[in-house]
Amino acid sequence: MNPLRGMIASSVLLLCALLQGRAMAEPIPSSPRAQAALKRVAPAIDARLLALGASKPTRLYLRIFKQEGALEAWVATAQGYRLFASYPICSWSGRLGGKHKEGDLQAPEGIYEIRAKQLNPSSRFHLSFNLGFPNAYERAQGFTGSDLMVHGNCVSIGCYAMTDPLIEEIYALVSRALAGGQSAVPVHAFPFRMSAENLLSHQKRARTPADRALWRQLQAVYQAYSLALESKQNLPKVSVTVTGYVLRK
Repeated sequence: MNPLRGMIASSVLLLCALLQGRAMAEPIPSSPRAQAALKRVAPAIDARLLALGASKPTRLYLRIFKQEGALEAWVATAQGYRLFASYPICSWSGRLGGKHKEGDLQAPEGIYEIRAKQLNPSSRFHLSFNLGFPNAYERAQGFTGSDLMVHGNCVSIGCYAMTDPLIEEIYALVSRALAGGQSAVPVHAFPFRMSAENLLSHQKRARTPADRALWRQLQAVYQAYSLALESKQNLPKVSVTVTGYVLRK
């Protein structure tokens, strides 16, 4: 083949691949409310990202601690993931333990991913994103429920509710990470900080055997991710299967 023709062919193939990748990316839903919120919070977010040495937008990892009432946002930097903010949860319903059935008013505990289609920029609760409950493991356990969210408005009937100013910032971080190329934002909802001591103490007071089994699996995920965050290593991966949560390097 003529070298020039080969270069042209390679360039065409590369362009096609890039265009195909763009076409396959999920569009980020929007609304005037979401646009106004993102415009409001962007300067403060960008200043904090700059101070942490993170790019704009950045890869994002969220984790929830039910007992402590906290939602942590971690952002990727050249020195590993760093804590961007720990947001106080305004309200969550139920008790410690996973969600088992529709109407039990339990906020879920488990391993979830947020994709663009799960964002709701026109939520009745200001802004929201769906956690994706039930996941594959929860469905296999027969657990039921729908529309379990992180949202604003500070009112919970099974969700994790934030104040409106805080959900604007969290929503902006998630939507910008997705728009910047992150295919899904992991969200891990834990009942509490799952040290060995905490787990031993709470296992005795678990509501059901299903919760005890869930907490043992969640502890393995919590410990692996906490180690990676503390040591500035790459985050591990978790596969959600019908039998449980499987850690991968």
